[in-house]
Amino acid sequence: MTDVTAGRQVELRVEQGVATIELARPDQLNAFTDVMEQQIIDCLDRCDQDDAVRAIVLTGQGRAFCAGMDLSGAADSFDLWRESPDAPEGTQFRWPGDPMMMRRDGGGRVVLRMFASRKPIIAAINGHAVGVGATMVLAADVRLTVPGAKFGFVFARRGIVPESCSSWFLPRVVSMPTALEWMTSGRVFRAEEALAAGLVSAVHAPDDLLTAADALAHQMTDDTSAMSVAFVRRLLWDMSSAPHPLAAHHAETLALNRRGISADAQEGIEAFLRKRSPAFSDRVSDHLDELVPWMSRGVSPIPDGAQPLQETP
Repeated sequence: MTDVTAGRQVELRVEQGVATIELARPDQLNAFTDVMEQQIIDCLDRCDQDDAVRAIVLTGQGRAFCAGMDLSGAADSFDLWRESPDAPEGTQFRWPGDPMMMRRDGGGRVVLRMFASRKPIIAAINGHAVGVGATMVLAADVRLTVPGAKFGFVFARRGIVPESCSSWFLPRVVSMPTALEWMTSGRVFRAEEALAAGLVSAVHAPDDLLTAADALAHQMTDDTSAMSVAFVRRLLWDMSSAPHPLAAHHAETLALNRRGISADAQEGIEAFLRKRSPAFSDRVSDHLDELVPWMSRGVSPIPDGAQPLQETP
């Protein structure tokens, strides 16, 4: 599966089970547009539908990852954005008393799609990541960057507010005091500070960044069950805001009982005992939906009439 069509703002290629999604407006520092918004979502859809894709690397072309929203319309950019004829279908709506169209946050749509991904996502931040460029990568599972890259949650300095669900993600990625300081000051900071705070997990030379991201993707997917990886990703994100560990006990109990008798579990145990590499066969597209749908809704998977799970052992 490869899509490098001329004129696209996002390019997709797949090699050895790893999909690379590239923001492809290098002359504009990959500034975020309506078209880019929808094309990122489309690429993520395609990756989820393809069982051959085991992991995703999100990166940018050129010297920046993403310089933020395309503000080429200057002061009236948000008027144009709200009324844009290029807005993806179904994202504009009327609000009582407001003469202009309202519109869903595009970065939020991208991040929600990343959050729902069935494949782990690695952000290879190849240069400056500002505004939506910084908030977009918060939904990745791992973030890598290069020396000298600048990050900025600059919204307060533009008279606007954070987007891309970053008020939910950023305090979970770094500490609340750090999130508050970065967002209230709107200051720009460098890769070294991002590394120290845990926003990124490693800094690599530019020529090594994609190689490191690809190696990490294979560490996540070689000799692992695609079903297990997908479920672990969903479980950790969803349980990060669960009110009590009992929610995790519910989720893990159901998953352990159902997946413990799966073909993958049988293969994994046999491979371990025989000291060979496993050959897992369960496909995410066939099996994940039986476990995941209730998780994000906060609904207990234990049916009425079954033995209830308790807070105590």
